[in-house]
Amino acid sequence: MLRVDAIESSYGASQVLFGMSLDVNAGEVVTLMGRNGMGKTTTIRSIMGLMQPHGGAAYFEDQKISGRPSHEIAKLGIGLVPEGRQIFPNLTVRENLIATAHNLAGNPDPWTLEKVLTRFPSLEARINGMGNELSGGEQQMLAIGRALMTNPKLLILDEATEGLAPQIRTEIWQCLEDLKVQGQSILVIDKNVAALTRIANRHYIIEKGQVVWSGTSEALLAQPEIQHQYLGV
Repeated sequence: MLRVDAIESSYGASQVLFGMSLDVNAGEVVTLMGRNGMGKTTTIRSIMGLMQPHGGAAYFEDQKISGRPSHEIAKLGIGLVPEGRQIFPNLTVRENLIATAHNLAGNPDPWTLEKVLTRFPSLEARINGMGNELSGGEQQMLAIGRALMTNPKLLILDEATEGLAPQIRTEIWQCLEDLKVQGQSILVIDKNVAALTRIANRHYIIEKGQVVWSGTSEALLAQPEIQHQYLGV
């Protein structure tokens, strides 16, 4: 479904990605892990057209997406939950959810406002509240709900649970597990190795802008030295 082929990306004269490659197959949950500053968010930005790689390319369902504007990439069926949530602060919860809602892929059982509110009941209680009045956890739920309202073929989450209370984290991990059961393809960045290895099919660990290890959850759990070398603080 998604193929990232030897991408190289830079911020000005500072190169961040050095031949970054990964793939996500239909129905898979795949993670991108690594310490802060190693290029995880830059990889997502390069996939989504928020910055343009100067080497390599990304493909979605065999279509080259590198070089396209981000709104065109989103319309192909990629939903992004960005780092920092980036909800619209001066829109209500309802308005945030319906602002970009569509079903271009023709999902026979599409995500609707009602389905999102059933998935995240706390949002229903704040349905007419402004985005900037929500807690961090509520904002993250709203960001996920907003992405689901686009009925994406691939859902990308950058820092899925960073800075959230334990109860909220549990709710979000449960949401991702449920989405996996429903066949949703997911690419997720997070630091919670235990949760990621529980729900994901495969993992990529990056160091200094390139993949240094990839494999299944079973393989990662069997190699604590890899976790210590590339993920430990």
